[in-house]
Amino acid sequence: MRQLPPLKAIQAFESASRLGSFAEAAAELYLTPSAISHQIRDLEERLQITLFHRVHRGVILTDAGRRYAEAITQALGQIDSATRNIVRHGKSDILTIHCVPSLATQWLMPRLARFSAQYPDIDVRLNASVTNVSLVAEEADFAIRYGTVFPESGVVLKPFPKEPLAVLCAPSLQSGPHPIHNPEDLVHQTLIHSEVNLILWRDWQHAHPNVPIDLKRGPRFDRSFMSISAAADGLGVTLESRLLVEQEINSGRLIMPLGTYEPTTVFHQLLFLQSKANLPKMAAFQDWLYQQLDDTFSTLEQTRTNGIRL
Repeated sequence: MRQLPPLKAIQAFESASRLGSFAEAAAELYLTPSAISHQIRDLEERLQITLFHRVHRGVILTDAGRRYAEAITQALGQIDSATRNIVRHGKSDILTIHCVPSLATQWLMPRLARFSAQYPDIDVRLNASVTNVSLVAEEADFAIRYGTVFPESGVVLKPFPKEPLAVLCAPSLQSGPHPIHNPEDLVHQTLIHSEVNLILWRDWQHAHPNVPIDLKRGPRFDRSFMSISAAADGLGVTLESRLLVEQEINSGRLIMPLGTYEPTTVFHQLLFLQSKANLPKMAAFQDWLYQQLDDTFSTLEQTRTNGIRL
């Protein structure tokens, strides 16, 4: 248990040491000089150290008092800075989310303004990286990961819904010399490869064995958001989760010439500590996130037109 002197005594000492006068300290703190003297005398008795030399009508810090004053001034300065900082930011909680880059860029980040509007007392910090963080070490409150995940002890894993896939291209490609109306038309197109995806073009070909697409050619990327951007720029066709291209579809930068495929695979997982699950900020974000996913996937289901299973 900490043995801290009374805050009033600390304030009296700090003011008197800084101003070099009990009278001036009294004026600054709206007290009487005798009250300041009493507070400092009480502090000296608690510490069993003389902090001031009383010289005639003035006071001078002892060597021990000077060292104590330096430390107290620094500590009070930190308290003052922390107080100003929390008042300036005016938030009750900070929520740190670690997310794989493509989902963070393409789907989560554009929605965070809605979360902030709904929960104005929670500040969100979003870190986008493929490097795993330790939730046990409290490096983040939530982690959203891609693919197979083996959680640490005490970590809850909650899957996202299964995500539908789509063949995607720019409108300019569709209006070119080789428009895409059926899977066979892809033999005339450049394939854009997302090399770390769970489902690749070779999986698509297994579902369409009579379509001789060239799997050896085409640009390759290790992040979906780069493949999506390349497709929107007209470099070719890409095979991606429909969840990640909502903005591009809505803006008309990408189209789905073959519709979307029936969702069969869970791509993303939400992880968090079981011991923190009931904290208000944790419950709020989890409820909000899965409501956003429900809304998104309800819309995607309504627009799915092709039931081919991959």
